[in-house]
Formats: sequence, C-alpha cells, structure tokens
Amino acid sequence: MPSLPNDTTQGAAPLTDRVFELLQDAIIKGDIPAGSKISEPELARNYGISRGTLREALSRLEERHLILRSPNHGARVISLSYEELIETYQVREALGGLGCALAAQNMTDEEIAGLRNLLREHEKSIAEDEGLSYYQQEGELDFHYRILQGSRNKKLLAILDGGLYQLIRMYRYQFSAASPRPYLALKEHHRIVDALEERDGELADLLMRRHIRTARLSVEERHRNATEQVGRNG
Repeated sequence: MPSLPNDTTQGAAPLTDRVFELLQDAIIKGDIPAGSKISEPELARNYGISRGTLREALSRLEERHLILRSPNHGARVISLSYEELIETYQVREALGGLGCALAAQNMTDEEIAGLRNLLREHEKSIAEDEGLSYYQQEGELDFHYRILQGSRNKKLLAILDGGLYQLIRMYRYQFSAASPRPYLALKEHHRIVDALEERDGELADLLMRRHIRTARLSVEERHRNATEQVGRNG
C-alpha cells in the first residue's frame, strides 16, 4: 500500500483527496475486496495519516456508496448481492440511455471528436492486453463518464456520479478480467459515437441502452453458469 506524507506537513484537504482516490481505486480494482472490514488504525498507520484525515476520506467513500459504516460494526466495503447488481444495471441502462440522448444534443463537435480519439487509445490498450480486458480509468479517460458530462444534465450527473457510476465501475473492472467482451464493447462504443456525430438522440439512446443491457446479460449468463457448476459439484 503506498505511503503518504504526514498530514501535519501539508493541507488536510489535498491529503484527504489523495487518500480518497487511492482507497477508491483499491476498492474498484478489488485490492480491498468487496465485503471486507476496514480497519481504521491499520489504514491510518499504512498511509501515515491521522484518523481524522482517514475518516474524512471514508465519509466521501460512503457518499459514493462504496463503503457502509455503522456504529456497531464499523466500516465495510460494499458487497452487492446478485439481485442488487442486476437492479443497478437496470437503472444504469435507463439513465445511461437518457444521458446519451441528451449528449447527442449538447456535446460539442470537439468533445465528440475527443471521444473518437479516446476509443483509438482504448483499441491500443486492448491490443496490448491481447484482447483479455477493457478497463477504463476514471473521469476524462472513461468513455461513459465523458458522455454523462456531455449530457449537461446536473441532476443526472449527481445521480450517476453520486453512486451508481462508481458501483458499475467496480463490478465492470472486476468482471472485465474474465470477460470475452472487450472488442465487442469497443465496437458498440464506436456505434454510439456514430450516433452522437449524427446528432441522432433517439438512436444514441437505443444504442447505449442496448450496450449496457448486453453487459448485464453477460453478468447474468456468468452467474447462471456458476450456479449450474455449483449444482453439478454439489
């Protein structure tokens, strides 16, 4: 776990930001496993920070629904049941389609061209990984996040970026390592950009919904196969 400067040597806000980003990244990548208990003394010691700074970072993680805290049980990393994950995908499908339709109206030509360039970088990344995974970094490097910002709808951004977006990133990352979808997902992304370039909001909505639905169906299939395997072994 990376160490940080002691929080007595610099402003608390920048240090809290850094701790928050490191913890969020560790949770999304599974380095801190879903459902695991978070030890405040251990984390504070590992990062070389005060408990107060750590608690500020944990509060932000709680706001993004990546951890749960309770007076009696402390803090734990979120762990969605299969049913909760599918419900999250269903909501993401509806809202993602809406955001994409709005982006077709509101994104600038330069922003859409930036999406196309981003996909070229993604294609290189997939090729370097021999087509085994398609993990996108957060923020400006994330295809879905750029489209969400391009919707120019603050309410939609608050809903998705406030929780659903991070949960989907977490499960998307952890599933991508075993997913056969990288090149298919990239192809779907290019079709979405085609619709954005044509300013066809209805088509953009349809393609984004279909894209997210395909990802959900892939999760459902893997869950079904895993359940059947357990049944055969049991």
